[in-house]
Amino acid sequence: MLLALSAMLVAAKLLGELAERVGQPAVLGELIAGVLLGGSVLGVVPTEGVPGELIHLLAELGLLLLLFEIGLEVDLRGLFRVGPASLAVAVVGVVVPFTLGYLFWAHVVPAPATTVDRGVVAILIGATLTATSVGITARVLSDLGSLNTLEARIIVGAAVIDDVLGLVILTVVSGIATGTGISVSGVVWTLAVAVGFLVAAVLIGRFIMPRLFDLVVRMQVRFVLLVFSVAFALALSALAAAAGSALIIGAFAAGIILSGTNQFDTIEQEVRPVASVFTPIFFVSVGASLNLALLNPATPESRKILALAGGITLLAILGKVVAGWAAPWLNFRRLVVGVGMVPRGEVGLIFADMGRRSGLLTSELFGAVLIMIMATTFVTPPVLKSLIGPARSP
Repeated sequence: MLLALSAMLVAAKLLGELAERVGQPAVLGELIAGVLLGGSVLGVVPTEGVPGELIHLLAELGLLLLLFEIGLEVDLRGLFRVGPASLAVAVVGVVVPFTLGYLFWAHVVPAPATTVDRGVVAILIGATLTATSVGITARVLSDLGSLNTLEARIIVGAAVIDDVLGLVILTVVSGIATGTGISVSGVVWTLAVAVGFLVAAVLIGRFIMPRLFDLVVRMQVRFVLLVFSVAFALALSALAAAAGSALIIGAFAAGIILSGTNQFDTIEQEVRPVASVFTPIFFVSVGASLNLALLNPATPESRKILALAGGITLLAILGKVVAGWAAPWLNFRRLVVGVGMVPRGEVGLIFADMGRRSGLLTSELFGAVLIMIMATTFVTPPVLKSLIGPARSP
């Protein structure tokens, strides 16, 4: 376990350095490190048993710290100013991919030999295409020093709204997968809880936490601000999950709240080294989930999976890119916003894994969906880098 963690951290930094030397974001190198260390190549990253669960836990911690760090850097007033645009981008970025995915499976793909209802699988395929991984894009924007641009604020805001909408879709898909049906009241409640938690947490936290941290800073123990900040982020993430919302929404809200404290600069400076240790574990674990055997066109089964994956991937990219044109009243680089919404990452994996475990997705279809998730995750960093340009000075 410890050797695996050591290998993941070293490989992430080495390949991240190599990626930057060839003009690509470091996160692309970290994803490639995950592929090399994953089960389809070296088999270093454990996926089963207690070691696999611990790696997953540390990866989740890395994602939470990344979203906490992003929340610290986000200008809340700027986020509110682009709120309507973010909402429009998020809604279009959910409705269009879902519709394309549903129609593709229900009317284009030949009916597979399975007892599972075709419409139910079409709903699951459409739901998988709606996901957006804020972690991938936010990391690229951070590496490029572009987190405070108009496009970045729209992307981050839309991605957070996407997570709220994703919770609603996940509730629907869960009902389908378990056979318990869909409750309108349950869907409305999930949406209300997710939105209500984020708003209440920021409003209450912005009033309480600056006063509390003015007291905390008087303590003499080492790195007390760092410890209390991370503890607050983890606690708010747990509260978000307990309230039926998403962990990452709690971590993001914690960053926004603490950005309003008098100790903001110190907190941000001290959190970065901690996040730099745990965040690469998340990206390496995402890369490790790719099975390279699925990309081998030598067998008829693999060719079938690749053809299906190609169609789903094209729709997945197109459905998110068009979302960049969802707010015509604002002047911004629409292609940057559209591409920034493309990666599915860990969110898409959750949908795909649910479909696999429930028996709604066959092994071939699960493989095709997995290729789509990884393709959208890998293609975004270099394309976004080419659109935005070289890293800006902080």
